[in-house]
Amino acid sequence: MATRQELSDFLASVERRAFKHAVYAVRDEEIALDLIQDSMLKLAERYGDKPAGELPLLFQRILQNAITDHFRRSKVRNAWVTLLSVLVPESEDGVERDPLEVLESAGEGGRSASAADEVERSQVLQVIEEEIQRLPPRQREAFLMRYWEDMDVAETAAAMGCSEGSVKTHCSRATHTLSAALRARGISP
Repeated sequence: MATRQELSDFLASVERRAFKHAVYAVRDEEIALDLIQDSMLKLAERYGDKPAGELPLLFQRILQNAITDHFRRSKVRNAWVTLLSVLVPESEDGVERDPLEVLESAGEGGRSASAADEVERSQVLQVIEEEIQRLPPRQREAFLMRYWEDMDVAETAAAMGCSEGSVKTHCSRATHTLSAALRARGISP
């Protein structure tokens, strides 16, 4: 049984990666934050009494279900909005969203980098994020769980609800696709 502190530490450790994972999936930072918050609350309320070792898989499954539910609701909502939008005249003043600031990773070992290095680094990270977003959803999900969340094949398969072979296939395809796309854009390891 996880203590309050273990649960709190787990949620703090997974927060940033889960946010990026959700942003890649839904492509909207505000919605991603809502999904993360809801998933964390559900984990704490319903599964807070589980052993600490089970929390990562439970959280990943809860998050994936929340993302899937979001798309299901969006599909239904968009159908009604499309039908009803014909009846409402278009607004000339578009509503501007205030985008959330992108979480910056901590500096590398306290080493100060030049402005040019920082710009180049941010540009490379932006390209990598764009290419990850272009992956098919299942490949992106498997790739992020395996290499971002550092989950093993069995844990990833359990979280995704598929076989270990499928996870390996999705990861392999994602890796090859990302590698080719990054090479094509002039980025090499």
